[in-house]
Amino acid sequence: MLTSSQEEATQAEQPSENAKVAKENRRIQRISLPLPVRVEVKIDRSAAWNEITRLSDVSAFGAGFTIKRPVKRGRMVQLTIPMPRQLRCFDYSEAQYKIWALIRRCIEVKVNGSEPSYAVGVAFIGKTPPEGFYEQPARLYDISHRDSDGQGMWHVIEADLNADDSDLPANLRKQSRFHIPEALILELMDESGEVTATESTVTENISVGGAAVFTQFKVDAGTFIRVTSERHNVKIISVVRGRRVGPDGITRLHLEFIDRTFPLEGIE
Repeated sequence: MLTSSQEEATQAEQPSENAKVAKENRRIQRISLPLPVRVEVKIDRSAAWNEITRLSDVSAFGAGFTIKRPVKRGRMVQLTIPMPRQLRCFDYSEAQYKIWALIRRCIEVKVNGSEPSYAVGVAFIGKTPPEGFYEQPARLYDISHRDSDGQGMWHVIEADLNADDSDLPANLRKQSRFHIPEALILELMDESGEVTATESTVTENISVGGAAVFTQFKVDAGTFIRVTSERHNVKIISVVRGRRVGPDGITRLHLEFIDRTFPLEGIE
C-alpha cells in the first residue's frame, strides 16, 4: 500500500513521463515543412553531384523531397538543411544542419508530360557516414536498428544484395536485371565532358539503373561514359563500376546510370 508521499511522487512522475512521450512523438511525426535542402550524392571517390530542392516533409529522423535524378535505394546522401533546433539531434547552434541519410525509396513521378522527377524518402543516420564509405561510396546499405536512448538515429549495415525481396512493394524491390541484347552507343568522356572515343555495342544484361555491356574500351572504375539508345531516343550519363573478362574472352563493363533511369517499360 502506498503512503501519501509515495502517491504524490507517483502522480508527479506521471505527467513528466507523458510529456516526454509526447515530445518524442512530435519528433517522430513527419510535418510539412518546405525548407530548402542541398542533396549531395557521391558517385565515387573523386566525383559527386548535388541539387538544391525543398523538403516535402520532415521529422527528426527522416525526410521526403523531390529531385531531378534517380538515386538507388540503399545509397548514402548528405543533406544540408536550415533545420529548426527542436528537430535536430546535434549541431544545435549551427546555421546549417549537415546530416547523412539513407535512401529508402525513390519513385519516378511525372506531371503533365514534363520531364520526370523522383520522389525520395530518406532515413537520417547521423553526423558521419558509415565506416568505409569514403573508400567505397557506391556501397549499398540497409537499416539494422534505431537508437533506443531517445536520439532516434538509424543504424545501417551493408546491404545483402542476394536477399529475397519478393515480398516487398514494387518500389522497394531491387531492380530486375534482364538478360537481353539491347543495342547501345558508348561514348567515353574525359574530365571536361568531351567525348574521346565511341563504340557501338550490345548489353549482356540491363536494368533501369545499370547494365553490363560488351566493350573494347580499356577503362577503370570511376570512368564516365555516355550511353545512347537510338531505339528509345535517350542519352544517359553512366559511371563504370567494374570491368571483367568473361569465359568467352570478351570484356564487359558494369555501368551505373547516373542522371536518369533506362526506359524498360516495354520489357518489365
